[in-house]
Amino acid sequence: MPLIVIDARESGTSTGRYVDKLVENLQKLKPDLDFIILTKPHRLDFMKAIAPDFEVIESNFKEFTFAEQIGLLKQLRVLNADLVHFAHTQQPVLYHGKAVTTIHDLTTARFRNPAKNQLVFGLKQAVYKLVIRIVAHKSIHVITPSKYVKNDVAQYAKIKPSKITVTYEAADKIVDLPIAVTGLTGQKFLLYVGRPQPHKNLQRLVEAYSIARQKHPELRLVLAGKKDVLYERLEAWAEKEHIQGLSLVGFVSDAQLKWLYERCAAYAFPSLSEGFGLPGLEAMVHGAPVLSSNATCLPEIYGDAAHYFKPLDVLDIANKIKGLLENAKLRSELIRASRVQASKYSWQRLAEQTLDVYRKALNT
Repeated sequence: MPLIVIDARESGTSTGRYVDKLVENLQKLKPDLDFIILTKPHRLDFMKAIAPDFEVIESNFKEFTFAEQIGLLKQLRVLNADLVHFAHTQQPVLYHGKAVTTIHDLTTARFRNPAKNQLVFGLKQAVYKLVIRIVAHKSIHVITPSKYVKNDVAQYAKIKPSKITVTYEAADKIVDLPIAVTGLTGQKFLLYVGRPQPHKNLQRLVEAYSIARQKHPELRLVLAGKKDVLYERLEAWAEKEHIQGLSLVGFVSDAQLKWLYERCAAYAFPSLSEGFGLPGLEAMVHGAPVLSSNATCLPEIYGDAAHYFKPLDVLDIANKIKGLLENAKLRSELIRASRVQASKYSWQRLAEQTLDVYRKALNT
């Protein structure tokens, strides 16, 4: 049978949710293909558990390094696969076997990380831009998580849209029993979950929240996610501006996240750039009304189930927050529409579509 290697080195990360769910659901399909999954040492047992019929091999090559370019290249040549699926853009550019690549978005090519050394980051970003174009051209097929990214990649890399297949991701309901987050029981709050990178647009969200809070002084804004330098800077700025009611709760468990989703007044997603927008969809699954930026792919993914705002317009964000808080009918309609919208997406369907891409690539 043909051998397919899946590069799952990002397993266990936020981006790695995609490859974890892909492998798990491919296993359930029992395809007439042989699979080898490459992953890092700490994810070997996990991969073996979700895909017992697949061979799982250690591939401890860090992304965006010479080790990846040389070590992973040697490993792939030894494996001699009929097809390799790189589940993310970063890969050995000198690998010229049959390959399919998933490009999740072009955010890293367009936004800088102010927490990094700007000279070093600038050089890495320039290399990354080049890698995107090389990968898009040398891959037999490209997979993206939304039509927006499909069109974006086609234009950016100058490849035909027919070379790109959209496979929508999905959101899962957290099965753990909810556990309250300390200090938030009985509180009315907006919620954001994730990283504080510049494209996430959190400073404007905080500004808009502070305006909305003038009319709703009981309201709080909860930001959940591992605290880092950027979160510390945001917190320091909010203190300097005397913004009250902001709660940076740090990393939360799945049980705590479920509690936050189920009890928030709304989930706020002010992002300037997304490839799919999984956090907002996950909030919908748990019954949270979603306030969303109207940027990039988000209207495509959320449809009529979100209350949209212009992400660069602080007053518009504030007005949309107040409008949702003050309109019980709108809130109820969004919650009802959210469950319907979230049900449109399926990891099983993503795996089936990806399998179709593999078979077409093998026959190319």
